[in-house]
Amino acid sequence: MTQQGQGDGFAWMVGANIALLHLAGALKSMPVIGLLPIDLTILLAMIALPLLVLLAALRRWLLAPALGLPLAAIGTLWLWLVLTGCWSASGAVLNAKLPEIILLGPVMLFAGMVVAGDDAALRGFAAATLGAGGVIALSLAANLAEGRVALGGLPGAEAEKWRVAYQVTGLAIAMAASLAALHWAEARGALRRFFWLGTTLALALGAALPGGRAALMALGLCLLLGPLLILIRQQSWIRAGVWVFGLLLLVGAAALLAQGQASAHSRALETLFQAETLESSGRLALWGEALALAGQAMPFGLGMGGFSLAAGFGEWRGRHPHNLALEALVETGLPGFALWLLAFGGAAWAFWRLGRSAPAWRVARLLVLCLPIAVTLQVSTDLGNRMAWLALGLALGLGVSAAPEERKHVRALG
Repeated sequence: MTQQGQGDGFAWMVGANIALLHLAGALKSMPVIGLLPIDLTILLAMIALPLLVLLAALRRWLLAPALGLPLAAIGTLWLWLVLTGCWSASGAVLNAKLPEIILLGPVMLFAGMVVAGDDAALRGFAAATLGAGGVIALSLAANLAEGRVALGGLPGAEAEKWRVAYQVTGLAIAMAASLAALHWAEARGALRRFFWLGTTLALALGAALPGGRAALMALGLCLLLGPLLILIRQQSWIRAGVWVFGLLLLVGAAALLAQGQASAHSRALETLFQAETLESSGRLALWGEALALAGQAMPFGLGMGGFSLAAGFGEWRGRHPHNLALEALVETGLPGFALWLLAFGGAAWAFWRLGRSAPAWRVARLLVLCLPIAVTLQVSTDLGNRMAWLALGLALGLGVSAAPEERKHVRALG
């Protein structure tokens, strides 16, 4: 693990900047961000990426052998994705998605591994995520109350753009709430525990505002698993039992609120507890179409970006299979699907294996930072999403360790 030294402050700042880049899509949901003369993602990338390279150069890095298989699979997957573009019928979707995967994917994967491998950088990443999630929740609540924004976007706004923005907003708030819950589990003293419990509840309520069901599902998993991991490692069995009981009460209260007038103020509660949730979202139809087309295009798939055309949607990137495994299967065939399983499944296996001996605070933070993205990958987004590759890097970063470079002394020749 990272030794304490003068570089820890710099590493913390790098981690915080990478977190803001990771959450740039959610930060863009704040109206004040629209006043910037430059796109927020580009601005944050210009700041964060040079600092990331400098941090990487100032550390000695060690990688656990368990990372070998998933890293090899990721590199081979990228190569295969390029090759599948040769027989893809797509033009616009292919040209938009493939560069994001091949150019941004490696950078985001590298960023996640560096941040997760350095203790100070990981603490900075977690702190910035918690702070950004809180600011986003406050901004959303205030703007909704004043009528300056509407869930799903203002009248006449691009519906697809606003829908994605609020999905990412829900994820950001859910991650912040989960991190606050970890602080509660680690806190010493009644006052600190009360503060972090209140913060967790406030952020959990904020996560219900945007309307993202995946974010709420991920929030429930993170609130259950993250604090429990820390409490069990501490052997705080009573607090662990109280926490689980409290979560059950919270779920019950949410179910009751969803049946009443409160659901009018929370699209997520309104849709999460309704019958036939998957059917109403259109996911089942997309998954069925993806499986049918995958069978027709065996063994090498439709080619990268080819799903929307083959499914009759035209060159519409938003009509992807809404599941990364299905996307890999239908567009890149059996070889791409196998490589995807080795890459993402191998990262999950490595995380499980390495997490048993890693410090609890580190495992818990990486878990609640990666799990919301992992849930989203099953029901939304595509392989071009930079958040997917950064989260994959964070998961693999559990097998990375960093220490400051030793100073080299020049000896006089005598």
